[in-house]
This record gives sequence, C-alpha cells and structure tokens, in this order.
Amino acid sequence: MRLFTIPNLMTCGNLLCGCVGIVFSFRGDLLLSGYLILFAGILDFLDGFVARLLNQSSPIGKELDSLADMVTFGVLPSMIIFQLLERTTTSLDIGAMMLSFSAFILAVFSGLRLAKFNIDTRQSDSFIGVPTPANAILVAALPFILRNHPEYEPWIINQSVLVVYTLLMSYLLICELPLLAFKFKTFGWKDNQIKYIFILLAVILLFLLKFAAIPLIVALYILLSVFQRIFRFH
Repeated sequence: MRLFTIPNLMTCGNLLCGCVGIVFSFRGDLLLSGYLILFAGILDFLDGFVARLLNQSSPIGKELDSLADMVTFGVLPSMIIFQLLERTTTSLDIGAMMLSFSAFILAVFSGLRLAKFNIDTRQSDSFIGVPTPANAILVAALPFILRNHPEYEPWIINQSVLVVYTLLMSYLLICELPLLAFKFKTFGWKDNQIKYIFILLAVILLFLLKFAAIPLIVALYILLSVFQRIFRFH
C-alpha cells in the first residue's frame, strides 16, 4: 500500500496547516491561523477529488483525512475560540478562565463527528450534521471580520456569544440533520437546483460583504439543506 500518493500528500499538507496554525494561535496571530484553515480547506476539497481522478483512493487515505481534519478543523478552531474568549476578560478570575476552556468542547464534538462520519454509510451522497470544515471556515472568518469590520467586535469579542456558538455548533456537528454535500453526479439544473442556488447566493454575499458573509453563508447552507429536506428537492 503506497503512503505517498498525491492525494495523501495533499492531506498531509492539510495536517501541516493545522499544526502550524495552532502554533500561531498560541502566539496570538489569529489572522494567519485563519489563512491556514482556509488553505487547508482547499486541500481537503482537492485531495478527495484528485484521489477519484487518479484512482488512488485507499483506506489509509480515508483514515489520514480524518486525522488531519481533527487537527485542522477540530483543534485549531477551538484554539481560535479560546483566544477570543481570553480577550473577553483581563481578570485572573478562575471562573472566567474555566469558561475559556469551554472552547475545546468544539474539538471534542469534532472528533465525535468525524468518527461518526467514518462508520455512517448514509453519508455517501449527503452529510448528516454540520461538516467540520464548515465550522472551521466560519471560525477562521472571525479574525478577518474583526480586522475589516471593527463595528462587529462587540458581537465577536463577547463571552456569551462565543460560548453559545460553541455549544450550538457542537450540537449541530453530531445532530441527525441531513445537509447538502457538493458531490455532483451530473451537472444538470434539475438534479442540483438547490446546490446552484446556494452557490449563486454565496457568491453574491461574498461580493457584497466579503468575510462578513461567511457566517451568513454557513447559516444559508443549513437553511437550504432543511428546505431541501422538507420539500424533497433534488
């Protein structure tokens, strides 16, 4: 069994981004940590595509992918939330310090989500629960929103908001909620109308709001998935 295939090397790049991102989050450089999550997200999308294209899919690739995702899309986003929570208080209050550690609930539930995904045969054509990269990309956007839209700082450097987000997203990671997966079997409108609507709206939101659009796009992704489920669109 070959270890160093092109897809596996891309997955290792994803893992490396996560490790380096954690170091920079410790140093308080959340922007660079965010960039590394976004770059890792591209690698995570491409490794599966390349594996199918080159017929290099393998059991070791699947396991490596989950391990990389745990670090990059589980631990690293938790570190960013932890650092943001640390900024909400300057005191040495033990309660506030312990509350900051609640950020790592996201890492725990990301691990549960990835383990669940690996053994759930229902998730070949759709996701059940929010995928870990979606949560990670949303968290990665927060430092960019703080830099480019300082008017939103009271909503981001906010202990209550961050803790509620952590708990809500932890639940959404493992809940029995069918969500869209962007694996196109065909490219026709009839079979992919909800996907195309999402992509179009996401592009418009990004053009208008830039990084501030990412939380809205993740919310839109969940809402359209629910809409598709209720009305049974393809």
